[in-house]
Amino acid sequence: MENILVAGANGTTGKKVVHLLKASQYFNPVAMVRKKEQLAQFENDGIDTVLGDLEEDLTHTVKNIDKVVFAAGSGGKKVVAVDQEGAKSLMDVSKKANVKRFVMLSSMGADNPEAAEDLKEYLQAKHNADEYLKQSDLNYMIVRPGPLTNENGTGTISLKKHFEKQGSISRDDVAQTLVHALHENAGTNETFEILDGETLIGKALDSVS
Repeated sequence: MENILVAGANGTTGKKVVHLLKASQYFNPVAMVRKKEQLAQFENDGIDTVLGDLEEDLTHTVKNIDKVVFAAGSGGKKVVAVDQEGAKSLMDVSKKANVKRFVMLSSMGADNPEAAEDLKEYLQAKHNADEYLKQSDLNYMIVRPGPLTNENGTGTISLKKHFEKQGSISRDDVAQTLVHALHENAGTNETFEILDGETLIGKALDSVS
């Protein structure tokens, strides 16, 4: 089984990713959290953990890690320090550790943050992180969902390189997409947007490459 570091494991979407990985026959999740008091919830479920702060040195977090899912976010408080620079720091240590794939949870609008009416600083930070990943020589997948909802997942999505329409998507289905993107047959070095839709997630990802 491959060891998958989940940055942002304590977040709403990150927790869903961790538990999907735990249930998988292919992957073993390693939940990366920032505070010691966040460890127990994962350890009690038999999930491997590591303490890591995106504003500090991250070298130790990628030891024995095969692939990374970046689902961390500052919640708008430290978008440059965490969403941008923290992501770049994790990419740097991942590259040195020969991580085989880096799956980035980005956002619709990150391709053109200047056009955004709000969240401009956040989208600029995501844009900068995405561009850094593209230039990193890491094997990557960049997933850009529309606004996230807490609706139950359907296991189906709509996927395009770029949508002209607006829409939303459940955190459940975003988490499933991130996990599917860890598989090599999902494509390599691709950036795509996802919204609620009718196509099975695995089939939608097969169409990316």
